[in-house]
Amino acid sequence: MTLRNSLFAFISLFLLFPITRVSAEQNIPVKQLSAPPSSPVVEEYFGIKVTDNFRSLENLDNPQVQTWMKEQSDEARSILQRIPGRSALIEKMHDFDSRKSSKVYNLSITDNNRYFYLKETPTDETGKLFVRDTFKGKESLLFDSRAFFAKSGKEYVISGVSASDNGENIAISVSANGSEESIILIMDVASKKLYPERIDRCRFATPSWVKDGRSFLYNRMQPITHAGQNPQYDSKTFLHRIGSDPSSDREIFSNATNPELHIRSADIPSVTYDRKSGFLFAIVSNVDPRITAYYTPVSMLSDKKITWKTLFTPEDEIHDFAPTREELYLYTPKNAPKFKVVKTSLRNPDILHATTVVGEDPEAMLTSFALTNNALYYTQSLNGVEAKLFIKEHDNTQPRELILPFKAGTIGLSSKGFRFPDLWVVIAGWSNDYRRYRFDAVKNTFSKETLSSPAEYPEYRNLVVEELMIPSHDGVLVPLSIVYNKGIQKNGQNPTFIYGYGAYGKSITPFFSPGMLLWTHKGGVLAFAHVRGGGECGDSWHTQGMKTTKPNTWKDLISCTEYLKKQGYTGPGKLAINGASAGGILVGMALTERPDLFSAVIAQVGALNPLRGEESPNGPVNVPEFGSVKNKEECKALIAMDPYLNIRDHVNYPATLVTTGLNDPRVIAWQPAKFAARLQQANTSKRPIIFFADDKAGHGMGNSKTKEFETLADVLSFGLWQTGHPEFQIQ
Repeated sequence: MTLRNSLFAFISLFLLFPITRVSAEQNIPVKQLSAPPSSPVVEEYFGIKVTDNFRSLENLDNPQVQTWMKEQSDEARSILQRIPGRSALIEKMHDFDSRKSSKVYNLSITDNNRYFYLKETPTDETGKLFVRDTFKGKESLLFDSRAFFAKSGKEYVISGVSASDNGENIAISVSANGSEESIILIMDVASKKLYPERIDRCRFATPSWVKDGRSFLYNRMQPITHAGQNPQYDSKTFLHRIGSDPSSDREIFSNATNPELHIRSADIPSVTYDRKSGFLFAIVSNVDPRITAYYTPVSMLSDKKITWKTLFTPEDEIHDFAPTREELYLYTPKNAPKFKVVKTSLRNPDILHATTVVGEDPEAMLTSFALTNNALYYTQSLNGVEAKLFIKEHDNTQPRELILPFKAGTIGLSSKGFRFPDLWVVIAGWSNDYRRYRFDAVKNTFSKETLSSPAEYPEYRNLVVEELMIPSHDGVLVPLSIVYNKGIQKNGQNPTFIYGYGAYGKSITPFFSPGMLLWTHKGGVLAFAHVRGGGECGDSWHTQGMKTTKPNTWKDLISCTEYLKKQGYTGPGKLAINGASAGGILVGMALTERPDLFSAVIAQVGALNPLRGEESPNGPVNVPEFGSVKNKEECKALIAMDPYLNIRDHVNYPATLVTTGLNDPRVIAWQPAKFAARLQQANTSKRPIIFFADDKAGHGMGNSKTKEFETLADVLSFGLWQTGHPEFQIQ
């Protein structure tokens, strides 16, 4: 496992009186709602005057704002629950879920082969923590968060686990109602007893145990002491020893203990102990994929003042790394936009003159690597959707491709590191469920080690998957994945659902989702637009869709949509687009630029007012991706990419579903709220613009199973309603 990845690890209502059928093009009966509080603010940014009609919605504590949000949400729920096919979708999702007697995820394996994992059965709402010794060992339940917090009135989920090297102790992170703010509990595995202390205000990174197995390093946010304080600013890394009071934990790494490192308030400092190399690695994180890191021997923990040596700066362009006892393996796009792996000395690194281990392939992107005691394994991906696995043995200069059990769209690698032979591979595709295999390098064989129960989905036996390259507005070819049932007619009449993201260099790689595939089960076309801003085609694919080049992101989506229409996959009145989080910019700007093109736009927990992002708790950490209002060119780019500000009066906008979680720590609720209010104000079409704010959810992490099913059913049923599917028309 590479070190950076180890740090961080989607009811019919029968009316009592007769009414005529209400189609997607008509108004639906709605009650009169309160107007949102509005007090327009005009500001000037580098000579550009910007009017913010709903600045007042940023005050989430204002009773008027709360009343408006609740009324909007109640009405949204009423409308969504009136869509006839919605409840049937939820029932089908439960049917799919029941086909697996158990689903296992968040697996970690200690060096002595103790397996820790979360498991759900069809009757579970959240995952429970289990342990077993070896893959074939007998499993034992360790912790059930729902039962433990049953009297709290909140829905707690296990958001992370970290076991000591020998698996004798484990740190369990739990979060409530999607907030992502965790409480760390510590358990003695043998007795299954929790130690008395609880550490709250934890969110970032996973606790890292030091070699005594009774102490760990963790990041903790500051307590709130005054109004207006940003809860995410100035977090610190501490060292905790089992049985001690967290208030006495030693501060190890922060902008206070290390002023010479100039750690910014918005940055996240974390420290990991790497037992194999014997070093502590301190990483300063934000959304920039280029790592800022320092290191020191673990013996420095006993010193009063830790002296950190610079390992990487952003200028080194290191995106991931893995240490051995003497060397550093580095994953970098420097002079290699599709990435390469190089190595240098651990104790005296010379990145400029590092030795190339795996060179750049001009066609396929190098996506990940893992070390074992006999080889380096790495994955490549063509356009983010066709994955391959290679082995490069330490005593052989020529890599070779390994033939996988089935053709993979996505490959995930894990290992115990350079001292062990173990390698595990998880593979999946748009129409193939996730399966986990152990690779035996001596026998050159894969053996299945999937802990989840198998299941059959005959509904999807006749799926067709097309991987295409579509010319965008500037001639650049954009990957487009299309999934549908064999035999559909390309007659322009198929309801089509397009999902996209396009940010942070993150790729949409093929994944198997029986729930999402229900769109194809209803005769529709499901598509994934791999737009710029993501990472499907290398580092430059990311940089061509960020800050001043951000317009490429939504223009790529528009081009993919036009292609689907032109080729007859779909047609007017049949198109729905969906984006979440940073994907809010994608679908929000596509809506404002081409309102004529879409029938439905669904923005989930979306970044929809990025110009004001820096005024939110999580905004400053996103400056490397979107830019800052303090920089003239970046500020202009923020205005250009801001969906809220680009809404125009008296325009026929498509039907729009906007959602947010009131406990969302990533995109504050007022961004989607302002967008929805402004769109309702400006819209002149008869299409519904509905806004739902969930007071028991956050950014989508930590939802119960039922909430996940309901959320997906909202999205699919709204899209099918607005694209005219006969089973989903409100009576």
